[in-house]
Amino acid sequence: MDFLWFCLIGLCAGWLAGMLTKGGGFGLVGNLIVGVIGAILGGAIFKAIGLQNTNLLGSLVMATVGAVVLLLLLSVFARRSK
Repeated sequence: MDFLWFCLIGLCAGWLAGMLTKGGGFGLVGNLIVGVIGAILGGAIFKAIGLQNTNLLGSLVMATVGAVVLLLLLSVFARRSK
């Protein structure tokens, strides 16, 4: 059941990150995938700075931060390759 919540939060975070990084996204499906991967990245970022989430909203914030960071990094690399 935890994996299902992880995926749902990641999907929501990907959608939010796509909205926050207007023009930096990869379409709806791409942003949703980035959200799930960003949830892992967000967990690592928050753990590295000594923060942890305690509820559903904290998990969503953490995953969204990770997804935004990942989208920004992917946008930079996509522009360089063109």
